[in-house]
Amino acid sequence: MGSRRGLLQRLAAASGAVGLAGCSDLLGRRTAAPVADLGPNPRADDLPPRQHAWDETLPADSAGNPLAPRHYRVLLLDLGEDPTEAAAATIERAMRTIEGAYDYGPDGLLHMLAWGTTYFDRLGALGDSPIRRPRVISRTDDPDLLSFDAALVLASNVPSHLSAVEGAMFGTRSELGGESVDARLGEVFSVSAHRTGFLGEGLPADHATVEGIPDGIPGDAPMFTGFFSGRAGTQASEDRVTIPDGPGAGGTTMHLSHLEESLEGWWNLAESDRVSRMFSAEFSPEDLGELGQSMPFADAVREHAGDGAVGHWEKVRRAREGGEPLLLRRDFNTTDGQQAGVHFLSLQRDLADFEKTRDAMNGWWLREEHEDLKDRQNNGLLEFITVRSRANFYVPPREDRVFPDV
Repeated sequence: MGSRRGLLQRLAAASGAVGLAGCSDLLGRRTAAPVADLGPNPRADDLPPRQHAWDETLPADSAGNPLAPRHYRVLLLDLGEDPTEAAAATIERAMRTIEGAYDYGPDGLLHMLAWGTTYFDRLGALGDSPIRRPRVISRTDDPDLLSFDAALVLASNVPSHLSAVEGAMFGTRSELGGESVDARLGEVFSVSAHRTGFLGEGLPADHATVEGIPDGIPGDAPMFTGFFSGRAGTQASEDRVTIPDGPGAGGTTMHLSHLEESLEGWWNLAESDRVSRMFSAEFSPEDLGELGQSMPFADAVREHAGDGAVGHWEKVRRAREGGEPLLLRRDFNTTDGQQAGVHFLSLQRDLADFEKTRDAMNGWWLREEHEDLKDRQNNGLLEFITVRSRANFYVPPREDRVFPDV
């Protein structure tokens, strides 16, 4: 990370260009972290240095796979106030209020404050940051390429916790988990958009009342497709997605896509065909019940393409380094817009890792060799999803979560 003074100098220089009056006053008053006057975080010893460190708090299933929180809310934020010393202190006090209100974990609350491409544009530092503007990375989608100042990611097994945090931070709620609310994120940010959703057995069936969802989704299905996708061996570790050095060290990058699902055709397939499309032709429905933390992989995707269709997993499985996945997925089902979908939230060391994985999912390298394999048809899940939007963010370590410098 660069020096805090370097950050404030850029903010001051940017003030004339983007209307951030007051930055020069901030520069004149601060030479260290803008929240130094608040003193150390009283919960620092109870919280991991990485904002994205959630895994140790998660329970596990009988096979040892982590069980993600069941309810999610992502608030996409725009700065409504100059990034002054007072604004920085307000953000930090508000985040400490959230941390003090609930235990850090899925039965309490997990959270991240991430910073987007608009914020780094304000600094004139997007090119030096760990992120860049989102791109179109498939031939079949025309997504909205979005940019925000920040995002507040919230997750809990208790859905009322998410509503309470939003009410306290952006409404008039005066207490949060027994903590008095004397600083609100809404004093500095405005909420530009929401992303909401859920993950876990029973929840997709409970929400099967919107467009794109046929009757009959099994009551134990954790996702609208019916399959569990959180096996430990298919996920990158938090260490793997952490930026080791240079700009953004100790943090990670975050990609957020909104995928719309059309599942009538999916659920009209025989169960064996759904398994083949999700995983590969190597698997039968009976095989899935015997899997533990990993998915075996025969690297037979080219042979399967010659037979007319390939699975999602066998394509994406090829995007690894040293045998390890590149992405830590924290995606979840959604009915935002009254349409079945997925908010695909992924963490990765570099956004190139996400793009590499999506490129493998596209299957173009197979499409050129096998005429039965189309950009969508017979090509894993692509026939059933449409990407509606993309946005990129940087998740700094906890100590640098307010107006991060790069």
